[in-house]
Amino acid sequence: MRRPLRAALIAAGIAALVTIPGLGNGTLWDNSETAYGEVAREILLTHDWVVMHLNGLPWFVQPPLYFWIAAIFAKVFGVTSFALRLPAALSTIVMGGLTAYAVARQAGTRAGLYAGVVLSTCLMQAVVGRLAIMDALLDLTVAFTIFWWFRAVQTGRDRYFIYGWIATALGFLAKGPVAPVIALLVIVPYYFWERRVSHAHVPSWRSWIGGIALFLLIVAPWFAALISATGMHAVFRLIGHYTIGRYTGTIENQSGPMWYYLPVIILGFFPWIAFFPSAIAHAIDRLKAAAGDDTERNVQQMVRLSFTWIVVPLIFFSFAKTKLPNYIALELPAFAVLVALYFDSVVERIRTRSALISTAAVPVFILLLGIAIVWFSRDNRLTGTLQDVAGNLMYVGGAIFVGSIAAFFTLLGPARSRPAAPYVLGVSMVVAVGFLAVLALPQAERFKPVPHLAQVINQRRSATDAIAIINVAGGNALLFYTRPRIYVLKDHDDGRSLICSVPRTWLIGPRDGYVPELGRAPKIVARWGKDDLYLYEEHRGCGALRDLRITAPTS
Repeated sequence: MRRPLRAALIAAGIAALVTIPGLGNGTLWDNSETAYGEVAREILLTHDWVVMHLNGLPWFVQPPLYFWIAAIFAKVFGVTSFALRLPAALSTIVMGGLTAYAVARQAGTRAGLYAGVVLSTCLMQAVVGRLAIMDALLDLTVAFTIFWWFRAVQTGRDRYFIYGWIATALGFLAKGPVAPVIALLVIVPYYFWERRVSHAHVPSWRSWIGGIALFLLIVAPWFAALISATGMHAVFRLIGHYTIGRYTGTIENQSGPMWYYLPVIILGFFPWIAFFPSAIAHAIDRLKAAAGDDTERNVQQMVRLSFTWIVVPLIFFSFAKTKLPNYIALELPAFAVLVALYFDSVVERIRTRSALISTAAVPVFILLLGIAIVWFSRDNRLTGTLQDVAGNLMYVGGAIFVGSIAAFFTLLGPARSRPAAPYVLGVSMVVAVGFLAVLALPQAERFKPVPHLAQVINQRRSATDAIAIINVAGGNALLFYTRPRIYVLKDHDDGRSLICSVPRTWLIGPRDGYVPELGRAPKIVARWGKDDLYLYEEHRGCGALRDLRITAPTS
């Protein structure tokens, strides 16, 4: 037990190096980060921990677990980017340790360490761990559930099955029914596959009753409180429209073709995707081989679990009408397991040639990506600011390029140095993400006008002023960086109605676009990029519109 625990601690430390440095750099990204950050902030504003709110109105889009944790961190550290991203970062750190521990128990300490390094340093895992969204928390609970249920099928011990139900209950509170659905989609096919080729244990009826009872004990209190406060329509909207509706229909124009997730996986699992074809071939060979000792049998079971974990959810999400890249992140532990087992075989001189070819593919990919960035910048005549950002991205690519070359020569070197190759490439990813956090993200602030214009509003607004935005992306950011309520205006009639109903109105709009004029042009208070901040103080030409009141903000 000490060796798996040691692997888990080291892997968690590597994940922390990827996620924590520069976590609070820059303002939140619109749209999701600012929306979810605002929901967490409004818990502190309303002191309501049952009904989530956005823009001062009840919000029934996601369950509350992430927002509870984020609100607690915001209470301790202040309502900052760091506090709101910390739940995702901590979830990612625990995920790295969990994966390393689970693999180390099955295949040995070295394979466990490789799994933790590969998972924690792939691109999508690093990105999801640095965003103020609930996906990292969902991914962690799903991984806990699958690993616990895997142990239950493997050993027949009921307590592992019950632990899985506890984990999936927390996943349900993090993002709804998707947590138990995905876990069951993985473990049920795996069980039948395992039973066919070796031996699989069926959980006892006592563990079913106990697990489901604990699941309900964890999930039911919040739902009961929500129904008591708002009625059943809140649950219908949360589970029906925003969960089932996401699968059967398209929400917020987030659609895509059946093959949508294939390029997402290629980019999201970078740079380790270069080794994935060889890892697949190695895994198939392991399944064909006779299971000699317990370790080999355990490895084969882990391979079957990983294949099921990759294939079934991928098919499930590919058929969904609503698609987002982060949906597929919960499969990354399975990808990491296969690559880790492959690298473990490389160390034993089983597949050194394929590893060298795969490692050589990484700098080629980086070189092509760099050429594409330069080509795109020149063809589109990007501004100097955007060229600076592209230049910083070249530093990121350069770090991975150097790391891949070093890993190549490490594999080419003596046998005693070969086990270090995955760590070398992993360290290059740590450095690359550090460059991204320290260099590229601060540059991106120049492309976020709303947070800076919101500072001007906060300095000069009065309690009776209205704040609005029209024809500019960033309504959630304006809400987060000011205070509820914010008006996201659809057209100029909305603008005239709002402006005529209050003494003063602050309006963010495009510099070259048309904004409402009521007898005279509004005053331009500040500018940032291509957007202006307008102030309406004297209402001329309102006429009958002065008595109109806008009561429902559209944000």
